[in-house]
Amino acid sequence: MIYVFCKRLIDIIGSLVLIIFFLPVLLITAILIKITSPGPIFADTPKRVGKDGKRFYPFKFRSMIANAYDLLRTDPRFAKAYKEQQESGVYKIKDDPRVTNIGKFIRKHSIDEVPQLFNVLKGEMSIVGPRPYYPEELKKQLKNYPKTKSLIDRMQKVKPGITGYWQVSGRSNVAFDKRIEMDAYYADKRSLLLDILILLKTPWVMVTGKGAH
Repeated sequence: MIYVFCKRLIDIIGSLVLIIFFLPVLLITAILIKITSPGPIFADTPKRVGKDGKRFYPFKFRSMIANAYDLLRTDPRFAKAYKEQQESGVYKIKDDPRVTNIGKFIRKHSIDEVPQLFNVLKGEMSIVGPRPYYPEELKKQLKNYPKTKSLIDRMQKVKPGITGYWQVSGRSNVAFDKRIEMDAYYADKRSLLLDILILLKTPWVMVTGKGAH
């Protein structure tokens, strides 16, 4: 109970401080997205899976062309990329052709995820936690890795986070079975000390872009 209270307090204070700190970056990024490619500023993607399986929409800067989620499945230009996504164990597509020039930069340095600080304020996410997965992604990966069912259930006992254990341990280079294992480990072992250790590693991952696609 003390951990839950302290974590929520840290989330509220931390997200407010970080929003103020990143405000110039948020404004500049929004302007660059708007003037360099047609479409909305925020990603037009489906909802993600949160704590206890509850769906929510994570605020995220658009790093791809407009309607990229649907076009991947319907546009012949992206047939090869779609095949890679369905057959790979990481779901994310390497050298995704839908990513814009600005999108490559903000994805590499995780700037696209900074708006999720507003989800933290709303209580839908935490600063530290498992990755917020697409429902379709979990369904697909569970089919590929059927033994991960219990890991997925354990992972959903906590709020998803902007950064997390697997994000600072390889990011997109980690296959789903190992990634969800780390998410479940975090859910089981969660503590303020573990959160602090993850937070200390996060700036380096953002600056270097290590493991990003």
